[in-house]
Amino acid sequence: MARRFGGKYSPDEQERKAADERASGGAGSSSGSYRNARVDPVGARANLMALPAGLVALMSVFSGAAGLAFGLLAAATWAGSAYLLRDGLRAEAAYDDRKVARRPALPRKILAALLCGVGALFAAWRQDPGALTALIYAAAASGLHLAAFGLDPLRDKGAEGIDGFQRDRVARVVEEAETYLSAMKDAALRARDREVEQRVEAFQEVARDLFRTVEEDPRDLTGARRYLTVYLMGARDATIKFADIYTRSGDPRSREDYLALLRDLEENFAARTRKMLLEDRTDLTVEIDVLRDRLQREGVHLDPR
Repeated sequence: MARRFGGKYSPDEQERKAADERASGGAGSSSGSYRNARVDPVGARANLMALPAGLVALMSVFSGAAGLAFGLLAAATWAGSAYLLRDGLRAEAAYDDRKVARRPALPRKILAALLCGVGALFAAWRQDPGALTALIYAAAASGLHLAAFGLDPLRDKGAEGIDGFQRDRVARVVEEAETYLSAMKDAALRARDREVEQRVEAFQEVARDLFRTVEEDPRDLTGARRYLTVYLMGARDATIKFADIYTRSGDPRSREDYLALLRDLEENFAARTRKMLLEDRTDLTVEIDVLRDRLQREGVHLDPR
């Protein structure tokens, strides 16, 4: 009959459970860390766009003065195109993830395509000086770039019926809140503790759920503003202070206190999000009841189902 292996150096059941919880950061944090995990939108195709810049710069070294100048111009333009493309893909992914979003202020993917065409123009002129040939290569490069990566989002999404002033207020507050989350992540990386990083990532996802809820209904900003500013500012400062202490001394007590703080913040932010969603649902129910009463007064009787 099979029997569980045990011995002097084998952990008992309680020790194994404690080790599993420490390794995963708790059940809630483990699932929270990967609940909204997403692939970086900058894939291999976008990364390969930086390759021509390096090749043309290398080949230009062995050319004359004119060839070197045009080659370096082409390399610099293509490098700028690759950089803009990466930013454009990330901005498009953020736009797609949100139900309510404004179009990017700078159409980075379109600008990247234009710069790609300009780089092709310089590279073609370096090899074969001629306006017509260079323009043909430039147009082909820009067209192929747009065909491969597409256009930027050119209109706002889900903004119908939302006051523009309120939407701008929410956008400014959310942008400020995102800077606090970025600072928290940078500070947590300095601690070099995987569990701390996972807990910070889990809290970031819960906080962003609150951001999305406020963006979908800007009227919720008044009740959530304290969470998006004061609480996140305090969380950022606490993370920076913890990272400073933990990197110097490795104090386990400060680590436990900081993890407890993150758990409290995560619970509070999640509770606030649930409350806002419940209030929105209550408002919708009231509006539906009022509409039904008006229709009944007009002689229109609705099926209660």
